[in-house]
Amino acid sequence: MSVLLEFSMSPMDKGESLSEYVSRSLDIIDRSGVPYRLNPMGTVLEGGWDEVFSVVNQCFEQMSQDCNRISCSIKIDWRRGKEGRLDSKTAAIQQKLGKELRQ
Repeated sequence: MSVLLEFSMSPMDKGESLSEYVSRSLDIIDRSGVPYRLNPMGTVLEGGWDEVFSVVNQCFEQMSQDCNRISCSIKIDWRRGKEGRLDSKTAAIQQKLGKELRQ
């Protein structure tokens, strides 16, 4: 079973520039081995339910060490029997349009 999980997590008590905190999460995500795509508003993970939520939990645990308030948004798309959807969902739309889209 495959889950696409898009999430955005940031501290609310660290001012306007949050790249220091977000980059720590991206390091955790990258080292996890879970397929992912970074976008300007969050990160999409693909894997099993427990696997993707474990990564989100690790990001939360890291951030909560020195942040007193954290905002996290999570969106989930679960589909039985489908994998590789990080690429295939976009490819299907591009095929229908007959052209590549900017990414």
